[in-house]
Amino acid sequence: MLTGNAPAEAVDAARATLRGNRRTGFSKGAGRSYDFTCPSPDSYPFQWAWDSSYHAIALTRTDTRRARDELRSLVGAATPSGFLPHMLLWQDDLRPTATAEFRIDLWEQWRSVTIAPPVVARAVERVHQATGDQLWLRRVLPPVLAFFSWLKEHRTSPATGLLEIYQPDESGLDCSPKYDAALGIEGLAPGKVNDAWHSAMRTLIEDYSPGRTPESPLRARNLFVWNDVLLNTVYADGLACLARLARSAQLPERLVTRLTEQSRAIGAALLRHCWDERTGAFYDLDLVSGRRVEILTASSLFPILLDSVPRGHAQRVIEQHLLDEREFWRPYPVPSVAANEPSYDPEFATKAIFRGSSWVNLNWYLYWGLRKHGYHAEARTLVERTCRLVAASGTRECYGPEDAAGHGARSFGWSSLVLDLVAAEDMDTEAEDRATAEAS
Repeated sequence: MLTGNAPAEAVDAARATLRGNRRTGFSKGAGRSYDFTCPSPDSYPFQWAWDSSYHAIALTRTDTRRARDELRSLVGAATPSGFLPHMLLWQDDLRPTATAEFRIDLWEQWRSVTIAPPVVARAVERVHQATGDQLWLRRVLPPVLAFFSWLKEHRTSPATGLLEIYQPDESGLDCSPKYDAALGIEGLAPGKVNDAWHSAMRTLIEDYSPGRTPESPLRARNLFVWNDVLLNTVYADGLACLARLARSAQLPERLVTRLTEQSRAIGAALLRHCWDERTGAFYDLDLVSGRRVEILTASSLFPILLDSVPRGHAQRVIEQHLLDEREFWRPYPVPSVAANEPSYDPEFATKAIFRGSSWVNLNWYLYWGLRKHGYHAEARTLVERTCRLVAASGTRECYGPEDAAGHGARSFGWSSLVLDLVAAEDMDTEAEDRATAEAS
């Protein structure tokens, strides 16, 4: 077991959050029942696609039936064309204020018109691994496959082969400073950033409206067109997960091959267009300006997850950046922006997310990247420090990388991913102990 009181306190907080954030009912607007875990009762009462995917993964450690219901509720909102929305506004009484508060275009009155990082494929695989439920898999896999097909058809950039986003929050990294120049808010004082970002987002959404649908040709508007490294890494990882799931579901082998090849193609495109040999990191592409945005953020590290990224490249990212104490290996890693970037905001002075705070979901992905490349001691350290974050400040939206202070929303659902991190480390330790006992 991980040592100290922090894991027990973190685990208790995570379990309480998953219990308290559950929402069930019937939506008249959507015409169906729902059962999901909201990100935060006070701040984010609806269902978000990538949040729910993380919630399902955490729930595999506490209640596998709820984990299955979480994803069933999510994919039940997919459209006949395959589109899966970022936000699902199930609750009829809360819907009227949502558009202004969350800067969204409502589509069909209860769905957002935007996407989110497609974590859902990884979540389906993890829930299936935990349950072995083939009937559930046969129900949820077709809409997830359809969504990935929709992404390929409607969001693939003809210039790079990578997925495009048309507003910053489609990456999930809403206020990251890497978007500042494209939004016209670069170089502002910390106290002005949050209001300026919200204003820029309102302008962008208004320019896209009215009549916007998920399939609207927004690339042609040339307002914000972006290849995001994190989103594309999650997409490539998801394609690999779907290939394995398709084989588990005994779907045609040609589908398995196609999904595997698509995953490798995204990894190759990330290397071709986003890798910077000089600095040893991956950077986003602003397709409006035609420039690579060389701001070092946590998304610059994400391709270490992919089999298609050569080990030498991954090791450079890990050793030169992720484990560098001047950049990302802070007292409470992993900050969403490198500590040596001018925009680094460890104290949440901007009140804007993903500008320096540490996030449990980012740590969760990077933990598996470290493990993948043999950095087991460092991965264990990351789990221990993540547990200390949650133990010190509860399940907050994000945390101070220097002092573990809680930032943003309270009772935040995906910070319950500490349950999965702790369980993974405990299982690894048990396996090591068994191997040692057998050897002796």
